[in-house]
Amino acid sequence: MKHGRTSAQTRSLSVVQPETRFLIEFVTSSWTRLPPNLRGILWLLMGTLAFSVNDLFVKSLGQTMSPFQMAFFRYGIGFALMLPFFMRMGVGELKTSRPGIHIVRLILACVAQVGVYTSVVYLPLADATALAFSRILFTTVIAVIFLREIVSGRRWSATIAGFVGVIVMVRPGGEIDPVVFIAIGAACTFAIANVLIRIMSTTEPPNRILFYYQAGGILVFLPPTIVLWQTPPDLVSWLMALAIGFLTTIGMIGFIRGFVVGEASVIGPTEYIRLVFAAAFGFAIFSEVPDFWTIVGALIIVGSTSFIARLEAQKKKDS
Repeated sequence: MKHGRTSAQTRSLSVVQPETRFLIEFVTSSWTRLPPNLRGILWLLMGTLAFSVNDLFVKSLGQTMSPFQMAFFRYGIGFALMLPFFMRMGVGELKTSRPGIHIVRLILACVAQVGVYTSVVYLPLADATALAFSRILFTTVIAVIFLREIVSGRRWSATIAGFVGVIVMVRPGGEIDPVVFIAIGAACTFAIANVLIRIMSTTEPPNRILFYYQAGGILVFLPPTIVLWQTPPDLVSWLMALAIGFLTTIGMIGFIRGFVVGEASVIGPTEYIRLVFAAAFGFAIFSEVPDFWTIVGALIIVGSTSFIARLEAQKKKDS
């Protein structure tokens, strides 16, 4: 009997394996036949959806969990998922001669991460998402200050228009939620951290930067997590907490792969679908309805940052 079952399993595997192999080859060949820009859009769409669902979980968990603890899950789970890859790199590839700039960039990014989570928890999802896009506007200003970049008049015009959109959303003169300034500050801080990546990239490969960022994030957020620890109340909360790191990693992979295979000027606007997801999730789950000025300001920000992204892509193509 035992031998008979084993033989049957073997025959079954011999039948299934060719079918499985055919399916894999069919999907792979179909995928590679797609135009590169379409593949890039699909990768970016996957990343955008992952980040949007991640924001949904952050907003839900934020009622019972501190941003520090959620950030710890984000870096801890993300590092665990990428650990096999880091181990293959080896000590030689991970060793750096510029620990100082890694530390500065890490601190800035961690501060910004807490600010982003705070804004997602306490602001409507659409507002928090639109204000997060302003990091592209701040990047223009910071790149001029730190990198002495020469910025064209068209890019300056788009940047100024984008900041007008921020002002429209904030609506000075009325009652302003203080968390709005946290969201804007987080966008500015992330912009500084991103400019530092440009400076680091002269000697530091992307994977090494990612290693110190992920590992450092665990060390930064471990102490406040221990002090402020709140045990997730149920299984769903545990799953959402663990998913924060998983979804962030998926989102990063989607964006990296997307911009590798597609043209930035073509696929870049796909990122702004995140605003649609945010508005839809906010309305369906939290009964959030963006008002007129929020929509107008968000459209101005999206339009200006999209234009800046296209200018950057054209600049790289010309060079």
